[in-house]
Amino acid sequence: MEHDYLDWPFFDPHHAELARALDCWAAANLGDARPGAEGADVEAICRALVKRLGRDDWLRHAVAGVAFGGAGQAIDTRALCLVRETLARHAALADFAFAMQGLGSGAISLFGTDDQKRAWLPRVARGQAIAAFALSEPQAGSDVAALSCAARRDGDGWVLDGEKTWISNGGIADFYILFARSGEGGARAPRRGAAKASDGISAFILDAATPGLQIAERIHTMAPHPMARLRLDGCRVSAHCLLGEEGQGFKVAMATLDVFRTSVAAAALGFARRALSEALAHAAMRPMFGKTLADFQLTQARLAQMALEIDAAALLTYRAAWLRDAGGRVTQAAAMAKLAATESAQRVVDSALQLFGARGVQRGAVVEGLYRDVRALRIHEGASEVQLMIIARELLAAPA
Repeated sequence: MEHDYLDWPFFDPHHAELARALDCWAAANLGDARPGAEGADVEAICRALVKRLGRDDWLRHAVAGVAFGGAGQAIDTRALCLVRETLARHAALADFAFAMQGLGSGAISLFGTDDQKRAWLPRVARGQAIAAFALSEPQAGSDVAALSCAARRDGDGWVLDGEKTWISNGGIADFYILFARSGEGGARAPRRGAAKASDGISAFILDAATPGLQIAERIHTMAPHPMARLRLDGCRVSAHCLLGEEGQGFKVAMATLDVFRTSVAAAALGFARRALSEALAHAAMRPMFGKTLADFQLTQARLAQMALEIDAAALLTYRAAWLRDAGGRVTQAAAMAKLAATESAQRVVDSALQLFGARGVQRGAVVEGLYRDVRALRIHEGASEVQLMIIARELLAAPA
């Protein structure tokens, strides 16, 4: 029953084959990917996971273009989501490693020149280059258009100055897709509404070895993974590093997030499914007042609610993935999927932990790790409040 959803009409036969093959691979290869000990070298684990995923061809689903190492000419959103859901169910860091290869290189898949694709995508797909997406700043998180990192022309290239923060893979990435304000007025351009504020942002491919790029701070989070604050001080890049058209960086960022936002919902599904699986097994064997925990109607109601939330979120998630693969507009559908899946996954994991009682909060327990892992998904790639704003905006913009 665990894979019954693969028979839904959203999927083609090869999607079910992919999910089942990856499930078997993950069971055999990811037993060491849940760092339970304090002081575990998370950066080393992530580097190893990227290599392992690339070695066995799973990262091909995170990039586009067969000639550039991708599994298809375009990113298959349903495959992307199935990979993330499956990896998240087995090991959060494996999902993270896969997701960042996709998000970090996604703008190149969507907007890169053939030369840029040849330079980076095959290495990403083979796990030989680690990617990162450098968008957020100290004063520009949810309000992406408020970023102030500056890009100024210098001869035949550009010079980048400023800070980026909350950058996943910061410190271990081989390159960053970095967004900076390049338009008239530079970093201090006046705000005249959201549309004006987003003008003049450009996207760049920044090699991690570029002089002037510093890792200013390693950021430690409740679910450990590589994250850092970057400082750019006179980073000079060539004109060939401009990604897409000058001044169109906001469009590049939003288009990339539109693809990968649905996959965040899929990762949340993976965490929720693992939580339900752990809860079912525990309830069936836990003695309680001469019965088992599963014999009580309160337990049964909680388990039923968990299953209901998972299926509802899965329907929204794979509807959004199917729509994108069919060429439809997915901004609203992706926001709905991300909002519903991450919020419901938080509730499902919390319910599982409650069923475990004191064992659920013990460091190293599976549900304790899931509790820490799932929380950030309600913030990543647009907080839940941002998703509500997107949904409302799309509704109000639709013809009466």
